[in-house]
Amino acid sequence: MPTLLASFYFFYFSIIGIYVIFLPKVLSMVHYTPSEIGIILAAAPLVRFIVPLFFMRYLSIDQRMFNTALLIMVFSAISFYFTIESFYSVLISNIFFGVGLSLVLPYLELIALYYLAKERYGKIRLFGSLGFIAVALLLVDHLDGAKTALLFLLILAIVTATIAFIISKNATLLHKEPKKIKNDIDLLRDWRLWGGFILMQVGFGSFYNFFTISVTDSGVALDTTIYLWSFGVVVEIAMLYTQAPLLKLNLLRVIQATTLITSLRWLLIYIAPSSVVLLFASQSLHAFSFALFHSASISYLFYLYAHRSLAQQLFSGLAYGLGAFVGALSSGFIYDHFPQHLFLVSSIITLVATYLFLTFKPSTSKTQKV
Repeated sequence: MPTLLASFYFFYFSIIGIYVIFLPKVLSMVHYTPSEIGIILAAAPLVRFIVPLFFMRYLSIDQRMFNTALLIMVFSAISFYFTIESFYSVLISNIFFGVGLSLVLPYLELIALYYLAKERYGKIRLFGSLGFIAVALLLVDHLDGAKTALLFLLILAIVTATIAFIISKNATLLHKEPKKIKNDIDLLRDWRLWGGFILMQVGFGSFYNFFTISVTDSGVALDTTIYLWSFGVVVEIAMLYTQAPLLKLNLLRVIQATTLITSLRWLLIYIAPSSVVLLFASQSLHAFSFALFHSASISYLFYLYAHRSLAQQLFSGLAYGLGAFVGALSSGFIYDHFPQHLFLVSSIITLVATYLFLTFKPSTSKTQKV
């Protein structure tokens, strides 16, 4: 099972690598405007925000739903390949692709956590980062047209779905009625905390959706851009291995510090979008702005609220769903009209997130471990 899970993470995040690194460039090759690219790429995070709301009230992720999600993922990847030149068709394909991705990973995470000890989970999960790097380094030498990247996407979707199906068939999950836990999460009371999480991901919108386009438009070669992406993942892996002592500190302070560092990261890209040295310096900060920030955030929520599962669902839906949606949509319009100021805007937005985290005060009854 560990080998199958490692393979799943490798190929699943290879898909994410194509989606994040190459799809914006592919859409640009087909002559979509930045605003249209922003709208298309905003669909998946919006789905990520909406889908969990249905599963909280009306649906459950079981084997039948999981198999349906696998089919949705594969068929939407097929439709990408054949409808790339039609804006509305690609938009619909991306919506369904987002539905598939948003359902497949959580179910496999349940299986992974069931079969793996928590100490071993991280080492298996790192195969996802390796897959992200591998597809980046491989595709950069073969990206001779839009259809090439989409063919890679289709093949990887089929491989990922096959491995995931095998895992689910051979896994036996214990389905127990969860204990009734009082919901102690008040979004209005803690709006500064949740607003900071959302704005942090809004700021990431320019990076995930327009970093490749922006730096190549500034004169940086595509292969160098891929090395920049890969370097960011390398420092992410390094941080995941060495972050344990940092997570023993005051977690809210860690969140504040990593958010401020992220604002500096976007500012470096704004100041010198064609300087390879400064771009690598900005990518080195990915260790803090993604790896350490994410670990500190989910750990902080784990201690802050009694309803831990709901807190994690809300973090995923609000930050990586709603925040990423707004970030993708807004970055497209900003790049369309003020391309040279895109990362300056991201830096300012992230600075506002830092302010919200700095001014957030948890209730005294919840501060003993955070």
